[in-house]
Amino acid sequence: MNTEQIKHLIEAHLTDAQVIIRGDDEVHFEAIVISPDFIGKTRVQQHRLVYAALGENFGNQSIHALALSTHTPEAWQQRSGG
Repeated sequence: MNTEQIKHLIEAHLTDAQVIIRGDDEVHFEAIVISPDFIGKTRVQQHRLVYAALGENFGNQSIHALALSTHTPEAWQQRSGG
């Protein structure tokens, strides 16, 4: 699995998601996901939404490790100084 495939899976399952994926070895990835679907949800609930989007790809040889950072659009805007 590559960064574009992961990005596509997440974007297909979350409303208006902005997704940034990094990964040099194609098994260890870093994801920043911004979506209004996260509004009112705990961090754990937000991460579960992302894991659900990845389905069986997460935790097997396709995606061995994922460093995940999730944000609502408002929180992302505040964090990025906008």
